[in-house]
Amino acid sequence: MTGLGVIGTTVGPVAENSYLLYKEGTGKALLVDPGDEPDRLMEPLAEHGLELEAILLTHCHFDHIGAVAPVAKATGAPVYCPEIEVPILADVMAYIPWPEIGPYESYDADHTVKGGEHLSLAGFEIDAYFTPGHSPGHVSYSIPEAGLLLSGDVLFQGSVGRVDLPGGDWDTLLESIRMLITTLPAETRVLPGHMGVTTLGAELKTNPFLTEIPR
Repeated sequence: MTGLGVIGTTVGPVAENSYLLYKEGTGKALLVDPGDEPDRLMEPLAEHGLELEAILLTHCHFDHIGAVAPVAKATGAPVYCPEIEVPILADVMAYIPWPEIGPYESYDADHTVKGGEHLSLAGFEIDAYFTPGHSPGHVSYSIPEAGLLLSGDVLFQGSVGRVDLPGGDWDTLLESIRMLITTLPAETRVLPGHMGVTTLGAELKTNPFLTEIPR
């Protein structure tokens, strides 16, 4: 896609990937999963002369939402949160059992998504898919014109999301991944919540965790 800007920033104690996406010439941007270090995440806005139009969340584990409140308050950007996980965003620290993590500020979501929505934001046309398994309300965001999938913690390069946290389930996760790889083109570029960028086709061919998915 001509004029597409993608800035990935790895933040926080567990190396979470947050993504700033923009189309050149629009002056608008999206931020996906601002997990920590809000000042770092907002630096590219000033550098590129961008206004943050929206914050999209794939799920509400602490490493993906730690910077939501400060970024939203500083920019005025509305937050789109998975519907099932709104209570977590609204009371972040209550869901973190480790005393060395945080503190993070809670935030009341401005909008909710549950999968099936079509969003028009910052010049992008975005499809939201319900992809539970790693967390109960997890959603992934596809931008077809850019050939991108923001997979959160569902699918990684050579791996998949863990299922040993509350609400995780292996069979549900595999079904979410199966749905994505049968719905979207193989060349779709995957921007995951951790580790490196990959494609759906590459993962279907080489990811050892996907051997249970029917070919």
